[in-house]
Amino acid sequence: MHKAAMHAPEPNHCASCSLHKLCLPTGLQESDMQRLDKIIGRRRKVQRDGNLYRMGDPFTKLYAIRVGHFKTYQINSAGEQQITGFQMPGELLGMDAIGAGRHHCGAVALEDSEVCEIPFAKLEELFADIPTLLRHFHRLMSQEITREQNAMLLLGGMRAEQRLAVFLVNIGARYAARGYSSSKFQLRMMREDVGNYLGLTIESISRMLSRFKKEGFLKVSNREIEVLDPVRLKEVAAGTAHVH
Repeated sequence: MHKAAMHAPEPNHCASCSLHKLCLPTGLQESDMQRLDKIIGRRRKVQRDGNLYRMGDPFTKLYAIRVGHFKTYQINSAGEQQITGFQMPGELLGMDAIGAGRHHCGAVALEDSEVCEIPFAKLEELFADIPTLLRHFHRLMSQEITREQNAMLLLGGMRAEQRLAVFLVNIGARYAARGYSSSKFQLRMMREDVGNYLGLTIESISRMLSRFKKEGFLKVSNREIEVLDPVRLKEVAAGTAHVH
């Protein structure tokens, strides 16, 4: 009993974290996971509305979200904030800064949150010894690029109702990957933030949610969303169905 306890993963380590199947340690052998554990720095708590980093800050670390949700933003030429994405537990923040060495965007906590700090120079050293880690990191970067491209498409030619439907389908799928319901979840961001991200006014968001409710495929209570007809929502997201 005592021996087993000695070999059990410590509560602060990757192996004991419920998110390790989404985060960097995906597919690693136990010995490699222990090496990754050794380079991970402190856990950092970020209070609601607190900055994890700001635009222009020098890049030295990646951040794995352990608890809570974040939004990333840029300031456009008019001095206005443009939200570029929302991040949830198991996702990495800071990858946009790898090339330039400075953060292109800022990251703000949507609620009291906690991240694991990963010094990037030490992570790069591990890449040479652990090809599985490097492959998985490339996969994460590819997913991040795809997500940014999808966001650009979202803000491009899509009708307003389609943008909102795509957003809700995407959030639901990401919660499902974490073992939660894809059809019943709470939006952690304000409607104003959703509108900013989708390029829509709060009035437009409220009006479309009302129409989705009226057609019977969505139930909305404050920030609680329940998808009653996921097939219909996906049809609206795909542009093959419209709401009246």
